[in-house]
Amino acid sequence: MNRVKPPSTGDDWVGLTTGRLPLEAALEWAVRPGCGAVVNFVGTVRDHAEGRAGVTGIEYEAYAEQVEPRLGAIARAARDRWECLGRVVLLHRVGPLAVTEASVLVVTSTPHRAEAFAATRFCIDTLKTTVPIWKRESWSGGVEWGTDAHDVVGVAEQV
Repeated sequence: MNRVKPPSTGDDWVGLTTGRLPLEAALEWAVRPGCGAVVNFVGTVRDHAEGRAGVTGIEYEAYAEQVEPRLGAIARAARDRWECLGRVVLLHRVGPLAVTEASVLVVTSTPHRAEAFAATRFCIDTLKTTVPIWKRESWSGGVEWGTDAHDVVGVAEQV
């Protein structure tokens, strides 16, 4: 799980890693001759959370056996909505992360920007509600699970 690499076949790159997210490699991989738009979303650890000032870091945990299948389901659901999708990248980190480190990466490519923006937004929003990943925040008041926890639902329930 340490390092994620682009797939040798196919147009979906999904994965879970304890290492740094390969933003530059993901952007390069997403480019295709028929796609004039590549849009990315990078989620980073911020220095505060709801009701918690002074966040110093986050530790992500995951039900690892379910992460990649659910990320793949999100990519397929996006392809059902936007048949023009070129490539899709959905990567998430687990383990301890410091403030400003990237925790999640979504990249999509399409022929035109409107579809790439919409698909990227759909993917990150769906990932946040359907993939079993949780965060424990460290801040000036202690260490606790994130206050924005919610039930994990199936991808089909989101589309």
